[in-house]
Amino acid sequence: MRHKLLPALLCAGIVTATGVLTGPAAVAAGSTPSAPGSVSAATDVREQLDRIPGLTVLSQTLKDGFPFYTLTLTQPVDHRNPARGTFQQRLTLWHRAATAPMVLYTGGYSLATSTREITTLLGANQVSVEHRYFSESRPATVDWRDLNVWQEASDEHAVVEALKTVYTAKWLGTGASKGGMTQVYHERFYPDDLDAVVAYVAPNDADNKDDSGYERFFRTVGTPACRAALNAVQREMLVRRDRILPRFEATVKERGLTFRHLGSADRAFEFSVLDQVWNFWQSGTHTDCPAVPDARTAGDEELYAWSLEHGLSIYSDDGAGADGSGPYYRQAAAQLGWADLKFKHLRDVRNHPDIYRPNSVLPADMRTRYEGRTIKDVDRWVTRRGERMMFVYGQNDPWSAERFEPSPHDSMLFEAPDTNHGALISRLRPADRAKAEATLKRWAGR
Repeated sequence: MRHKLLPALLCAGIVTATGVLTGPAAVAAGSTPSAPGSVSAATDVREQLDRIPGLTVLSQTLKDGFPFYTLTLTQPVDHRNPARGTFQQRLTLWHRAATAPMVLYTGGYSLATSTREITTLLGANQVSVEHRYFSESRPATVDWRDLNVWQEASDEHAVVEALKTVYTAKWLGTGASKGGMTQVYHERFYPDDLDAVVAYVAPNDADNKDDSGYERFFRTVGTPACRAALNAVQREMLVRRDRILPRFEATVKERGLTFRHLGSADRAFEFSVLDQVWNFWQSGTHTDCPAVPDARTAGDEELYAWSLEHGLSIYSDDGAGADGSGPYYRQAAAQLGWADLKFKHLRDVRNHPDIYRPNSVLPADMRTRYEGRTIKDVDRWVTRRGERMMFVYGQNDPWSAERFEPSPHDSMLFEAPDTNHGALISRLRPADRAKAEATLKRWAGR
């Protein structure tokens, strides 16, 4: 169960690894961007944006010398029944040239606007979309049943339709982790919107009852010695619960955290310990293994302090509520699924065997039942019918253990060696990187 800075139960939240710095050197060969700071270019684009129904320009500035706009687009809360009301979805637009490709970026959470890897590679424009019902992109009164993958795909479809009136070159979608999943769902329901999709480290929990891929990952990742050391630390944290829990409670008090949703500090402590090893591999690498303490000899303070710095993320009411990661947990509980690991090495030291699931951290009014038909449909479609889809995964990333399998229709999958949840095309083996970059340029008409 993971997300963002939170753990595994959450899908690796806002992954910024695919964002890169841009500047004059980042302009792709053959691109013809507007002159940096060009008043005429900015004025022309602004006039076109102002003519798009439902689109509002909130601000305009420069980013790396090119016009950068903050926008909102009026969206229906229910695309099947627009009469139910609307909300304002936040966007940003980085304009380099009307003739350049457009990259549609979805972070999957709140608005994230860093320039993405393929944007730089292609010398492209970029529009970034805040996911519905995260942060400010929500109506005054939220019906959480409207937070589903089809409604968000329909939001993005509306964004594409609006901006294609200005940008008529190739469109490519990209995103990492939950953002990558979001792009895949968009492609499934609106396959004519985009010319290609590049999804980084996108989990695919097509069968929520089958977590064998994740179990296999934790039996094989890294070295046997590292796996054994991490499991021993995780187990010892629960064996010494009576001594380490007070330290956890002191940290919680210092940070002003509460656990009304989870129910108690003891439940929150166990939840956090269950996520330790997942988080270690999600954000760390095999080079961190020598620093894992010897659980047989480490003192309580050493064990707790090391854990707090290496994977012991704390789930609290603030982090998992409607204004935090709650919308993600709601999606995981409703459709996206979660990894319900067996934790065989911890069975005799767990107090709360049914706690490791999204509903555990949600407020009562956000909890729901799981519906798996939609994700299974997406999985089948990607494997059989998807076209021009590229998937990039990390060898040592737990989220990459359950993957999308691309179709034979000009689609492909790459694995970056010795990388975690921050896998990039630039971290692929040289031959794979050359193939991926050449494919992207071909898809983009570059």
